[in-house]
Amino acid sequence: MSGHGQHDHAHHGDEEVHEHDRGLSYDLPVLARRRMIRLLAGASLVPLVGCAADDSTSTSSAASDTSSSGTSSSSAECATIPNETAGPYPGDGSNGVNVLKESGVVRSDITSSFGNSAGGKAEGVPLTITLTVVDAASGCGTPKTGAAVYLWHCDREGNYSLYSDGVTDENYLRGVQETDDKGQVTFTSIFPACYAGRWPHIHFEVYGSLEDATAATSITNTSQLAFPKDVCETVYATDGYSQSVQNLSQVSLEKDGIFSDGYDQQLATVEGSVDKGYTATLTVPV
Repeated sequence: MSGHGQHDHAHHGDEEVHEHDRGLSYDLPVLARRRMIRLLAGASLVPLVGCAADDSTSTSSAASDTSSSGTSSSSAECATIPNETAGPYPGDGSNGVNVLKESGVVRSDITSSFGNSAGGKAEGVPLTITLTVVDAASGCGTPKTGAAVYLWHCDREGNYSLYSDGVTDENYLRGVQETDDKGQVTFTSIFPACYAGRWPHIHFEVYGSLEDATAATSITNTSQLAFPKDVCETVYATDGYSQSVQNLSQVSLEKDGIFSDGYDQQLATVEGSVDKGYTATLTVPV
């Protein structure tokens, strides 16, 4: 993994300003707008409220190998999930290949490739991801039933299927789900790596319907989920994640190019253990 991973980490390290990305010029208006809202919120002119999770505290124990983290909030108002760049490896047709139009992309288990791909499987610590999509205008009280979420992330080596050297024929760690009557979608996956220059994260796009998602049209929201540091440190101490240990030590949520302007609404609540696997949950107001 050393030589191969080093090449890919250098390739991935500039995700937010990659030449194939939507570009820094695309990100700046979004970041500037979010910073202005936060400044106004600090002046008590605009209430900025997240609804990412119930009250909980980030904890870590080497003995029990369990972790959890989350944010707290309570208000009649609810802020929409921050919009973020989809990065250079979306696979949604905006940068080359479009996996959304392939038969089989609608699935909950995204650990393996499907269709005419190489048929590989992503190895790593098990992770179940549940996103709850809610209507922000209702104060996060109304689930968005019948919406759809396209979710993707890198593998244990920091590679993105369809794009990275060695896995261009794979399409694992990508999938679409329709929200149920609770507004929820659940994906079975593996814990992603930390590659150079970025905090560990998962990408997702929200669509108004499953039909829109599989037609790769009318994205309503694009954002990213972040992981708490204590959980990352525990996972990366296991076999297969050695490169992530060094990469994690060189980044922080506060300095990450995407999360540095605020991550309260994007920090997942994570529970579980290396042996039993982890669950990551996040409320996504749209």
